Amino acid sequence: MTDAIADIGLIGLAVMGQNLVLNMNDHGHTVAVFNRTVAKVDAFLDGPAKGTNVVGSHSLEEFFATLKRPRKVMFMVRAGDAVDALIEECLPFLEKGDIIIDGGNSHFPDTERRYSTLKEKGILFMGAGISGGEEGARHGPSIMPGGNKDAWPSVKDIFQGIAAKSKEGEPCCDWVGDGGAGHYVKMVHNGIEYGDMQLICEAYQFLRFHLGCSVEEIQSIFEKWNKEELDSYLIEISAQVFAKKDTDGKLLLDKILDVAGQKGTGKWTAISALDFGLPVTLIGEAVFARCLSSLKDERQKIAEKYPEKMPAFTGNKSEYIDYVKHALYAAKIISYAQGFMLMREAGKVNNWNLQYGSIALMWRGGCIIRSAFLGMIKKAYDKNPNLENLLLDDFFQKEMNKCIKGFRKIVSASAEFGVPTPCFNAALAFYDGYRSKTLPANLLQALRDFFGAHTYERIDKPRGKFFHTNWTGTGGDVSSSTYNV
Repeated sequence: MTDAIADIGLIGLAVMGQNLVLNMNDHGHTVAVFNRTVAKVDAFLDGPAKGTNVVGSHSLEEFFATLKRPRKVMFMVRAGDAVDALIEECLPFLEKGDIIIDGGNSHFPDTERRYSTLKEKGILFMGAGISGGEEGARHGPSIMPGGNKDAWPSVKDIFQGIAAKSKEGEPCCDWVGDGGAGHYVKMVHNGIEYGDMQLICEAYQFLRFHLGCSVEEIQSIFEKWNKEELDSYLIEISAQVFAKKDTDGKLLLDKILDVAGQKGTGKWTAISALDFGLPVTLIGEAVFARCLSSLKDERQKIAEKYPEKMPAFTGNKSEYIDYVKHALYAAKIISYAQGFMLMREAGKVNNWNLQYGSIALMWRGGCIIRSAFLGMIKKAYDKNPNLENLLLDDFFQKEMNKCIKGFRKIVSASAEFGVPTPCFNAALAFYDGYRSKTLPANLLQALRDFFGAHTYERIDKPRGKFFHTNWTGTGGDVSSSTYNV
C-alpha cells in the first residue's frame, strides 16, 4: 500500500504546472504529480524534477493514495470542459473535507457553479487565479485564491510561501472571497493587462511613426520611464523587445505579423462590465483593438483605398516624448480606476467583501501587471477602504492634474495626424465624462420618451419619480415600464 506522504498533489504537467511543483518543492513541500499522458510524469521526474522530493504517479488511484488528509489536489489544466471532466474522474477518490483547487484561467461563473456543486458533496473547492507566466510560477507568482474559505487554512502556508513577495516582504497572495471571487479578480487583472499592453503599443506607435523615433531611441526612452512613474514589468520587457535582433541581425519586432491573439479573459471583463452597466471603456477598447488587428487582409485593402500620408513631425520632439509619457501614465490611472470600480460592483453584488488594498498588494509582485504604481493604489485603499473610485484619492488627483496637458496633446495630435490610439481616446473620454456635472443624457432620455414612451426623471422632482410627455399631441399618456438592463 502506498504511503500518504505528499502535502499536496498537482494534476497537469504543462510548463506552468511543472514550475509550480518545483517552486513548492523548493519551499519544503512534498508534491505528488499526475498527468493524463503518463509519459509526461516520467519525463518530468527524469528531467526538471530529478533529485527532488516530487512523487510521480501513473494512475489517479496511485496519485490520491500518496496524499495526506485532508487531500489537497491542484488542477493545472485547460479551462472549460476539461476541468469538469477531471472533477468527475477524481470524485470517486475523494471524501468529505478534501480540497480541489483550480489554478487555471477559468471563467468565474464556472467556478461559482463548481463551488456550489462540490459544497453539496462536502468537497471544498477553490478557484485560484495565478499570474506571472512560466517565470512567475517557478520563482514566485501572484496568487488570487477564492472559493470555499474552509479550505484556506490548509493551503495558506503553501500558497503564501511560494508566492512572490513585495519589497516589504509581504506575500502577493491572500484570501480574496467566496465562490468565484478569486477567478473574478484574476479576470479583471487580465483585463487590465490587456489595457496596459494596448496603451504601451499606442505609445510605441506614436513615438515611432509620428515623432520618428528610432527603435534604439524608443528602447532608451522605455528604460528611462522604467525608473520613473511608469516603473513596471511590462515597460521593462518592452525595452527588451525593442533590443532583440533576429538571427540576421535585424530587429525581430519588425518581422512579427501585426495580428494579436487573445484567450478570452479580456473579453470576459468587458462583458462583465456591460452586465453591471459600468463604463469600463478602456479594457473594452483594448479587446476591440486586438479584434481590429486580426482583420489584416481587410486592413491592407482599406489602406489602398484610403491612403493618407502622415505629415512629418515639426514640433519639439523631447517635449512630445514627455507628453507621451504623461498620456501613458494618465491612461493607466484611468484603466485601474475602471478595473477597481468593476471589482467594487462585483463584490457588492456577490457579497464577496473584497479587500482592494490586499488585491493591489497581490499584484505588486509576480504578476504581469506588477508595478510600483500599485503601491500607491494600496495606500489609497489603506487610507480609505470605502474609496468609491481611485480618481477621488488625493494622490491620483495630483497625478492626473500633472499629466492632463500632455494627455490632451497626444490624443489631439493622434486624431489630427491619423495615429490610431483607441485606448488613449477612451481613457480621456471617460475622464472628461466622469468629471462632468452635466451630460447630454437629458436629450437622450427625451428622445427615448418621444419614440418609445420610456419616461424620464426631472431635476425639479425627487429621484425615482418618472414622467412621460405626449410630445406630438397624438401619442397618448400611456408609458412603458421603467427598468434598466
